Amino acid sequence: MPWARRMMVEERRWLTEAQFVDILALCQLLPGPNIVNVSIAVGTRFHGVTGALAAFTGLMVAPITLVIVLGLLYAGLDHLAPLRAAFSGISAVAAGMVIAMAFRIAGVLRRRPAAIAIALVAFAGAGIMRWPLAWLVVVLAPVSVAIAARSR
Repeated sequence: MPWARRMMVEERRWLTEAQFVDILALCQLLPGPNIVNVSIAVGTRFHGVTGALAAFTGLMVAPITLVIVLGLLYAGLDHLAPLRAAFSGISAVAAGMVIAMAFRIAGVLRRRPAAIAIALVAFAGAGIMRWPLAWLVVVLAPVSVAIAARSR
């Protein structure tokens, strides 16, 4: 996701930072991987169904092929300690990238106090109180839409 954001917002300038955050927020509610949902949403935005199909295909063909090849290699070499250590390092890098993107998105939200409040309520509800995410979405989504509509 961080690479996709950098490409769509910073390099190609297809979306503003705020537009990207809005699309990502919507796509996080949908089932499936966020990056796939974002690519389909952006593809649809620019070229309709054809754009969505092109974005999905372009996003998925190379990684699926790579994962299959790496999976086959790993199945034969999983007994090697350096390979297991490398995968642990890759997990740490991925977690760091997600955290870095959260901080970048937080920069956009600092101008939206209501969005920060909703994010904090969602975090407290799901992460601390362990409330079901579905109920939080059912309650917080209409509230956030109403706040956004009122602010425009």
